[in-house]
Amino acid sequence: MVETILRFRAGLWERKQEMNKLIQKIEEVRGKLEGLRRHSLNEMSTRTKIINPLLDSLGWDVGDPDEVEEEYTTFDGKSADYALKISGNPVLLVEAKAINDPLNDNKAIGQVVGYAANAGIVWCVLTNGVKWQVYRSVEKCPAPEKLMLEVSLDPKEAEGISVQQLAQQMWRFSREEMAKGTQCILETLGKQTFTDGKVRKALDILMNDPPQKLLKLLQEATGDDNIKNQQVKESLARIWAEKGVTPQRPLGPSLFGGTTIRPVRQKDGRSRKGKKPSREYDEQHHLSGKPKEVEELYRSLDRICFALAPGNVEKTFAKFWVNYNRENAGFCSVLIHKNHLRIFLKLKYSRIENPPSFARDVSHIGHYGTGDLELAITSVSQLKEAEPLIRQSFEGQA
Repeated sequence: MVETILRFRAGLWERKQEMNKLIQKIEEVRGKLEGLRRHSLNEMSTRTKIINPLLDSLGWDVGDPDEVEEEYTTFDGKSADYALKISGNPVLLVEAKAINDPLNDNKAIGQVVGYAANAGIVWCVLTNGVKWQVYRSVEKCPAPEKLMLEVSLDPKEAEGISVQQLAQQMWRFSREEMAKGTQCILETLGKQTFTDGKVRKALDILMNDPPQKLLKLLQEATGDDNIKNQQVKESLARIWAEKGVTPQRPLGPSLFGGTTIRPVRQKDGRSRKGKKPSREYDEQHHLSGKPKEVEELYRSLDRICFALAPGNVEKTFAKFWVNYNRENAGFCSVLIHKNHLRIFLKLKYSRIENPPSFARDVSHIGHYGTGDLELAITSVSQLKEAEPLIRQSFEGQA
């Protein structure tokens, strides 16, 4: 028993040392970032100066071809920049780009995802050393939509996120994690996230336009012959709204029976004399191009906010953020970034007992959204920790 405890403690100490090594390397890259970008490093220099050291900090021995094979040849004669291996088997392909490459070329995305899919490798990464995009190659959707998560080491793209949070995000494709196989965080989270998204989309279709078979099945299950199909259909819409589920397409209050999800007309300029007209923003505006993990975090925030007062929470969309309102009074705003959510609440940081590590006072900082408490959320566990604060902000608007 004592020996088991000692091994456990030793493992925790080793993990802490490895995490500290990664944190130190991220801080080093961030400190040199401006200069490295100014020199416009090409792909090979980016690999040597940034990607290789970061892979090493994640536990991958770049100098060992049995663990990290560079210029890995796939069965169709193509090659990926890196194949990261466990026991000689590739578990992660990595395609490198130059440091200033924006990584938004669908051809490049399709290339690395195709390499992985053709080789039977589930996970692949596209990176310029600063931004790391992780794709799940086996999903049945266009390559860009296979984006599971994105980690950016650029302070401007990770505002409010601590270096520790960034390290935890990157650790999900560390050697230690990938060695766990189907039990690794990335695999567990990936299956759940993509499945939830597909099931939610299917349920949205069924609930908002239920087929006659479903209506009949539900009507029979009630055991009440007096309930008609149309009543079942209307009931489904009300219940679906009460669950706080965001529809995949804009729907008005007539369907949701009191829960309004509507766009906000935002002025981009005057509509006359050649100026840009006002436009309305919707959910798709905020979710377009976002990784699945961040989209699921946003859906979870939806459920939390709508569950506070089913049928009496209004959500509106502005250009840069989404607002949750109680009787026209906003209690929560969220900016959806590619690697995290930035949530703003109407609370005073100084009045919070034991504020979480991801919270900060922004009362003296210019920011989007409503409220002076900012929460930088990168995981479901952090969102659960933030839930009491969201409720507190909601209750403060009564």
